[in-house]
Amino acid sequence: MTRTDAAAPPAADTRLRVRTVAVDETAPLVPRLDPRHPLLWMRRGEGMIGLGEVLRIESRGADRVADAAREWRRVAGSADVDDRVGLPGSGLVAFGAIAFADESAATSVLVVPEIVLGRRDGRAWVTRIELVDEASAAPPEPVELPAPAPKRDVPRVRFEPGAMPPEAYTGAVAEAVRRIDDGRFEKVVLAREIVGTLHEGAGLRAALAKLADDYPDTWVFAVDGLIGASPETLVRVDHGTVSARVLAGTASRGRDAASDRGQAARLAASHKDLAEHALAVESAVATLAPHTARLDASPEPFTLQLPNLWHLATDLKGTLGDGSSSLDLVRAVHPTAAVAGTPRRVALDAIAELEGFDRGRYAGPVGWVDAEGDGEWAIALRCAQVSPDGTVRAYAGCGIVHDSVPADELAETDMKFRPIVEAFGAPPPSPPVP
Repeated sequence: MTRTDAAAPPAADTRLRVRTVAVDETAPLVPRLDPRHPLLWMRRGEGMIGLGEVLRIESRGADRVADAAREWRRVAGSADVDDRVGLPGSGLVAFGAIAFADESAATSVLVVPEIVLGRRDGRAWVTRIELVDEASAAPPEPVELPAPAPKRDVPRVRFEPGAMPPEAYTGAVAEAVRRIDDGRFEKVVLAREIVGTLHEGAGLRAALAKLADDYPDTWVFAVDGLIGASPETLVRVDHGTVSARVLAGTASRGRDAASDRGQAARLAASHKDLAEHALAVESAVATLAPHTARLDASPEPFTLQLPNLWHLATDLKGTLGDGSSSLDLVRAVHPTAAVAGTPRRVALDAIAELEGFDRGRYAGPVGWVDAEGDGEWAIALRCAQVSPDGTVRAYAGCGIVHDSVPADELAETDMKFRPIVEAFGAPPPSPPVP
């Protein structure tokens, strides 16, 4: 499997040949990942892995999603696709990760692999994607899948506070609450980072296997060094149907069954969390509705149980009314109030000022898109960006509203760090609360 120069855009005459066939495949997906450059999209054991790289589309700035969507339409429109499976994720696909902010130094990418191994609804397939030379269009080479790798211990990473240490975070939360009380905005999401170094040569496969084992009901993903396990569906488009899941409002799990039920009940009745959640739902509906002929929401928020915490959740489902692709809708809805705040522009300015670091792809869209524009995109939460030099930056944030308490928000970020720090074999940091 080869990887192209990451800086090289696809040429104007780029043409792809794509062949998808059904296979009898029962082995788990994660053990077949490339440990150095994993491409993964999976939930409950089903999804896709990508091997190798045929081409990538890179973009930056305020038009990064629109530019990527336009270039993808061009590449997909000229592709020769033979898909004999016809399931979401078969045929031509690209794995994507989009930077959170317009001003971010991080590159937004769509990565087209050479090989895709997928599984959905009890069926499995293999897709081979090749660049076609019109002068000598050789027949496709036979596909050889790598054997599943034996299970390995998770890599050991020791995390330390990054650009936003605990005392700075509680100070930023307190300042955000003051501005909310002054009427400048209703909600802002503030994040902090922790940083470590990955020394082991085994790569990221074991860490992803642990995320998939421990958080099976999340979207477990890996794209261009961004890995994580997100519980939040930003948008999904499938043959004219659109859906999303909005999460806002958080509580820890209880120590036993009785206290756990109590935690869920308190979350469902919390004025602070319900208010935060309502703002996130209102934002999602306002951005999706113009693109739909019909859009329905859960009548009331429900409590979503994850291994380490509870969330308030609302599901949205509708019918597209304007032919938008999944990337078009990503552009419309990102950033949501669940990861930015309300009003959006004022909240984004506050994030840039109060956080003081570049989020990169954290809280940005991550997922996949196919040749027809359908796809699944989550918000990159419970995640870390792993750089080529082995630096691991993990992120966690909280929605700050009128009655947020700085020490409580700091504790909530520690809960949200847990999936990543445990995936890298370390206990979560326990800084003293100021």
